[in-house]
Amino acid sequence: MKMARVDFMGQQLYGVLSGGSLVPSSALGEDLPEELIELLTSEVLMSGAFRQAIETLGASSSSRVPLSQARLLAPLPRPGKIVCLGRNYREHAEEAGTSPPKELMIFMKPATAVAGPYDGIEYPSITRSLDYEGELAVVMGRRCKRVEPEDSLDCVLGYMVFDDVSARDLQFGDGQWTRGKGCDTFAPMGPWITTLDELNDPLSLRLKTWVNGDLRQDASTSSMIKNVPEIVSTLSQGMTLEAGDVIATGTPAGVGYHWRPEPRLLSPGDVVKIEIEGLGYIENRVVGGG
Repeated sequence: MKMARVDFMGQQLYGVLSGGSLVPSSALGEDLPEELIELLTSEVLMSGAFRQAIETLGASSSSRVPLSQARLLAPLPRPGKIVCLGRNYREHAEEAGTSPPKELMIFMKPATAVAGPYDGIEYPSITRSLDYEGELAVVMGRRCKRVEPEDSLDCVLGYMVFDDVSARDLQFGDGQWTRGKGCDTFAPMGPWITTLDELNDPLSLRLKTWVNGDLRQDASTSSMIKNVPEIVSTLSQGMTLEAGDVIATGTPAGVGYHWRPEPRLLSPGDVVKIEIEGLGYIENRVVGGG
């Protein structure tokens, strides 16, 4: 199942994707909440029977919104938490000239950093060093605390494509990463939430990033140092994870800052496209600033 939010003729809708159309929530059930995040945080989406009922209704519904006539929005415009990992791919740690961390390197982005899958990335005037990081994002579907790795995926609803946009001068100059990673629009995500049952092997997905059509990153999520079950379990030992939380699992090698012989950072007008096998792609243009 793929869950998405769209803007259609000035109205914000969410629903299930079927072919090239969105079956809106109004056609899926009279008692569904108005916002996708409300449905997700109720945890009813984690019920296999409920998801099957939604998909069955969607397949038979004549009330569809063609995606060609709508604009896809961020599936979760205000996640409860956006938890991010640093240096979770060995090759990325090596290109940064560091050893892979022994424990998860964790930081967080504010909900105000969220951007839609095709929105612009703002170039803030406070930086001169804007960069991209293509990542797999996990969407939590159930509240959990101190969950074991073998049980972790039972708490995951699905995955999205994510760009951990970074202002490198702020990130490294501040001595901590909040400001350099947390500016407005620094968390483009989407284009929809794909549930685990849609994927043949959710732990081995191809991730690619292009800038202006030039391939910069090409790796498999199987190369992560800590995989998704381990990440969810480790995070849950210290913090309660809730339905609707987003976890960005780290980026592979090929970010602009560490490109050699010269860094290849972003400029206004550049277009960043990130695609993950089975999850679709996001594509964002850098706007303003510089």
